Amino acid sequence: MLIGNRTPTRVLTGDRPTGPLHLGHYFGSLQNRVRLQREGVQLFLVIADYQVLTDRDVAERLQENVEGLVLDYLAAGVDPQETVVFTHSAVPALNQLLLPFLSLVSVSELRRNPTVKDEIAHSQQSAVSGLMFTYPVHQAADILFCKANLVPVGQDQLPHLEATRTIARRFNDRYGPVFPVPEAMLSEAPLLLGTDGGKMSKSRGNAISLSATADETARLLRGAKTDSDRRISYDPDQRPEVSSLLLLAALCRQTDPYTVAEEVGDAGAEKLKLLVTEAVNDYLAPMRARRRELAQDLGLVRELLRRGNARANQVAEATLTEVRDAMGTPVY
Repeated sequence: MLIGNRTPTRVLTGDRPTGPLHLGHYFGSLQNRVRLQREGVQLFLVIADYQVLTDRDVAERLQENVEGLVLDYLAAGVDPQETVVFTHSAVPALNQLLLPFLSLVSVSELRRNPTVKDEIAHSQQSAVSGLMFTYPVHQAADILFCKANLVPVGQDQLPHLEATRTIARRFNDRYGPVFPVPEAMLSEAPLLLGTDGGKMSKSRGNAISLSATADETARLLRGAKTDSDRRISYDPDQRPEVSSLLLLAALCRQTDPYTVAEEVGDAGAEKLKLLVTEAVNDYLAPMRARRRELAQDLGLVRELLRRGNARANQVAEATLTEVRDAMGTPVY
């Protein structure tokens, strides 16, 4: 199949298990992953559990968060028969790839990475660890171990992908052709703001999780930031908070935000929030019901991860063998 003018062999994407996935994740990436899977793309989905420590001192509630991510994936339509779902920590070869990859980038290049700078600015650590600087190289290992040639990313993640592209090119130049140079697949989904008007984020308490109840969703949206203009209009530049709510309702209704704005008209922010709440809860109801059903048998989730980890290890070991051969590193 073609995506644009590209024929992807493998796509790698994933999430850190720092909490439940929210609406920004769903419309920004998860929905697209399910579409790619249904179109026959071979998808590797990493749960980056080691990388939780990049911006925090400890990884809290890790098992619960990992299993919660899998439940979110399954409820949204990820098919474990078609998509390899695995945890970073269960694939030792990923961390063996990290060492030769680190030799291909300079300290100054890591320091200049704008995504690293932003992560440091929002870090929850008492002091930034060395893991923060190696984060882009960790991601390069995640992407290149399965020889992914297309990576769905947001605009803010492009510097990380460019680091991966640099590492792939330098390895191939130094040791011979082993890795594809992956391309970015930018999401076409516009940015959804959090309820406080800032970037929607699990750690900032401004997101509506996919697993939230209908009542929790209503409470969060009642407190969403808007503005004083009673006439509701879609204007992302001048009215970002109102426009984000309109966009969210439009995505859930599969219409456009201008149509939603006309429906609300002069009824003000209260009517807008009620309409958005209804749209979100109606859209997520089947997904939430499926998630509750799946959560009754976490043994199924754990077996899914065991199978995904086994497959990821097979692929990673094969790639590590190629790397050792290319570098002339014997294994006795």
